[in-house]
Amino acid sequence: MRLTAPSLKQILTKSPNDIVLLSYHRTPFTRAYKGGLSNAYPEQLLAAVLRATLHHNPSLSPSQIQDISIGTVLTPLGGSKVARMAAAHVGFPVSTSVHTVNRACASSVQSLTSIADSIAVGRIDVGIAGGMESMTRNYGSKAIPTELWPDLKSSEIKEARDCISSMGITSENVARRYGVGRREQDEFAVRSHRRAAQAQKKGLGKREIVAVEVEDVDDRGTMTVVDKDHGIRPNSSVKALAELPPAFDEEGTTTAGNSSLMSDGASAILLARRSTAMELGLRPTARFVASSVVGVPPDEMGVGPAYAVPRLLQQTGLQMKDVAVWEINEAFASQAVYCIRELGLEKALEEGKVNPRGGSIALGHPLGATGARLVGGLVGELEEGEIGVATLCVGTGMGMAACVVKE
Repeated sequence: MRLTAPSLKQILTKSPNDIVLLSYHRTPFTRAYKGGLSNAYPEQLLAAVLRATLHHNPSLSPSQIQDISIGTVLTPLGGSKVARMAAAHVGFPVSTSVHTVNRACASSVQSLTSIADSIAVGRIDVGIAGGMESMTRNYGSKAIPTELWPDLKSSEIKEARDCISSMGITSENVARRYGVGRREQDEFAVRSHRRAAQAQKKGLGKREIVAVEVEDVDDRGTMTVVDKDHGIRPNSSVKALAELPPAFDEEGTTTAGNSSLMSDGASAILLARRSTAMELGLRPTARFVASSVVGVPPDEMGVGPAYAVPRLLQQTGLQMKDVAVWEINEAFASQAVYCIRELGLEKALEEGKVNPRGGSIALGHPLGATGARLVGGLVGELEEGEIGVATLCVGTGMGMAACVVKE
């Protein structure tokens, strides 16, 4: 049975049963293999953001947090054991349950949805959603399965075979099929770096970043503190990017410069029912409205946001004009440009209402952690009463979107 979509007035009206966001923290996002967190373990990064969540909410006892949902894509055993261990390590009691989810690039938005749904139906009152990923440690052996049921490799169903397509080739497919040229991709990438550099220079989001002490990448045995994103290139230019060779297809347009950075990082968002937050003296920063997910062809998975957003608007009764700020994940410039174009957000992009602090091309894309980074960063860009939408494309062919309102 399809539920009637709420009105804009209903969405903006506060209720004791609202699902509210209380805090957001993330580690720096640093380049895989070469960045400052290359020697860190994913669970080490998760522990840092879980500890920060407790530290910045002192009126909340760890025992009052009933469930923790963590998105992760590559961590062995789905991260379930190490996520539980990390939670115990930083002070959560055994009564706090922990689970992990994998919806590829949208994993931590799926975690957010999982916790929000549990609060909505009364299963819990307070929970944490987030994500962790060390692409340094796990990407090479986990990104595409080496052992696979032979019937799938030779399946007569193209969509089944396409689920293990290289993500770079899906980017090339989007660029070719929908006419996204090389210069347009490079220009988009430069904008991402410049906006991220400007935000970093202004200190925007600095309070949300949790410093991590880890063994120095260049000097083994020496500990160093990593406290900022490392992938941003302030001096990036279209001319410089134009000199880079295609990374996946000799005749293609997707390069290392107009693709998201393989990265390491973790993120966490604390959520609660509004009435519970008020009882505990916790101040909401935003409220969760809804999320949507939709399937698209696996060989052009990057188009997912162009389909997830209309479904989200249908669910919520919102219109495009009701949304003040957008976060469109930049898995590849090709797919981000296409989705922005398809959603009619070109003007919003120029006005700084799409990815205002830059995106994954500059900041990096630690798969399991990016979704919470998008939602948490989005809250920081909104004014009171404004609506924001974050959306991601998803490997194997999906799109996911989430909507929040700033308190």
